[in-house]
Amino acid sequence: MLKPYAQRFPWNLDWNLLRTFMVVVDEGGITPAAHFLGLKQPTISVALKRLEDIMGRKLVNRSPKHFSVTPWGRVLYAEASTIFGAVAQLPDLMGGLEDEVTGQISIAVASHVVSSHFDSVLERFNAQYPRVSYTISTMDSADVIAHLQQNQVTFGICLMQQDPVGLEARVMYREFFGFYCGPSHRLYGQDNIDVAELRDEDAVSFQTDELEGSLSGVARLRRRLGMRSEPRGLSSNLPEVRRMIVANIGIGALPVHIARKDVQSGLLWQVPPYGALPAVDIHMLTNPKRSMNRAEMALLDMLQTELDTVPLTERTYHV
Repeated sequence: MLKPYAQRFPWNLDWNLLRTFMVVVDEGGITPAAHFLGLKQPTISVALKRLEDIMGRKLVNRSPKHFSVTPWGRVLYAEASTIFGAVAQLPDLMGGLEDEVTGQISIAVASHVVSSHFDSVLERFNAQYPRVSYTISTMDSADVIAHLQQNQVTFGICLMQQDPVGLEARVMYREFFGFYCGPSHRLYGQDNIDVAELRDEDAVSFQTDELEGSLSGVARLRRRLGMRSEPRGLSSNLPEVRRMIVANIGIGALPVHIARKDVQSGLLWQVPPYGALPAVDIHMLTNPKRSMNRAEMALLDMLQTELDTVPLTERTYHV
């Protein structure tokens, strides 16, 4: 079997073309990619054409009013992202050979991740390893999964509907979603509200709140309550969903342990149902193919120990 460096293709490929192609896909077109790279548009077009000629496949569909990535382009993008993710790790992997644990840890989280157990581990880890640095990025759950599959982050914390391909998942904590209205809503401040009051009410929600999504339990409950099927407002970001609830754009579902402070301060009011609320598991995801630096390995070991020793019942946030 030929060794990787003994094959002709990697030697003949101009690796800068892969970088250019990734930017074209990320920026959504040749013109924005040219602006991002500080190059002229014809230069990007020529580079893309060269790469397509080398691959023998059309990688993107492009016209003055349309841009999309072909199936061959999606495969190339995923593999190129993995390659660049591995290269980006090299400084940390080299630095990890020092006696003291150092390195960069990159975490991707969904916007509504609020866990005292995770925060406690992070605090203990930082006290033990003060020279480690961190990057924490907030994004929707689908992007968290994509970043992990492309080897761009150390680990992720997010919702998931099914086991993602190539990743390992563990339940970090369990939360429950309740429905809330804002101060100017007609139901604000009322006790013992009949669930019939919610029929035909406007709703706001998360983009994953659909019958086939990771918040399917919330979507099914909203349907049973007879609320309007098409939400008036959608966001992948919890603070923005909260903003729409407070602004009375619609009633919305939030994790009860997160909404509690807003209820106490008078910004939100919980409406029925008050029991048998939808339970949602928040997962920690890792990519087993990632080469971890010492800091990454140490933090993941501490997190795995936390999940092994603290039962899920104690990592379940009811209120």
